[in-house]
Amino acid sequence: MSDLSSSKTPVAFLGLGVMGFPMAGHLHGRGYPVTVYNRSADKASRWTSSHAGGQSAATPAAAARAARVVFMCVGNDNDLRSVVYGPEGALAGLQPGAVLVDHTTASAEVAREIAEACARQGVRFIDAPVSGGQVGAEKGQLTIMCGGDEAVFKEVEPLMTAYAKAVTLMGPTGSGQLTKMVNQICIAGLLQGLAEALNFGERAGLDVPRVLDVISKGAAQSWQMDNRGRTMAQDQFDFGFAVDWMRKDLGLVIAEAKNNGALLPMTALVDQFYAEVQGMGGGRWDTSSLIRRFRQNRTSS
Repeated sequence: MSDLSSSKTPVAFLGLGVMGFPMAGHLHGRGYPVTVYNRSADKASRWTSSHAGGQSAATPAAAARAARVVFMCVGNDNDLRSVVYGPEGALAGLQPGAVLVDHTTASAEVAREIAEACARQGVRFIDAPVSGGQVGAEKGQLTIMCGGDEAVFKEVEPLMTAYAKAVTLMGPTGSGQLTKMVNQICIAGLLQGLAEALNFGERAGLDVPRVLDVISKGAAQSWQMDNRGRTMAQDQFDFGFAVDWMRKDLGLVIAEAKNNGALLPMTALVDQFYAEVQGMGGGRWDTSSLIRRFRQNRTSS
């Protein structure tokens, strides 16, 4: 087993969105030589300006060429294919024995596809979607669920601890993505329940912040209640994980359920509620904005 955890191991990070920018920064902070790539070059320039010694590259292939581990965090399946394949894609630069780690929330199908493409040229692959949002990325407190070979996972696990509080191998390739789907199903249901509960409390004339303080000490407690309950009561949604991204994730969930036969009546319903929020202009609002549907209906009735 090669020692990829050494701080001298050159790495690359492809995708500097609200998650990737701080994640690459944590790797740099651990002392790894980091080369970044972003489709928008000005964001890569901002990253190198704020991380002395960090490098940027004009293409994924150029970023990957000297790296032993390449991390990706982009938008969706098509974005992944655009940075992995082709003469300027990461695979064109990766050397045999290198590891490609994908932090994108994508389909299990594309994870398996990329793993096969990597294997054909002697590159190893781990699918590793994350949970914890922008705040978790900035604080280095993400939860990472991985799929792939156990030996490869053990090689790259120490690097991922730079920005994660928990890194777990869930099974073979695709298992990380499938676990992230379970995560999103839970979140969708919790937020819909919280939205209904707070709307009920408001209509009942209760002091909602006081209600939250009481019930958060009992069986109803959840991360969503602790971190989103009060902002929902205050009608604040200009932060957090966007509705557009949640709909993308739930689309992956629903498509996978058609393959494995799982019944998802609640998830399908909440997905349509999020479509209503998008129709209200809330595509970039936090996912806790489900409660806006009730308020909109109240004012229009």
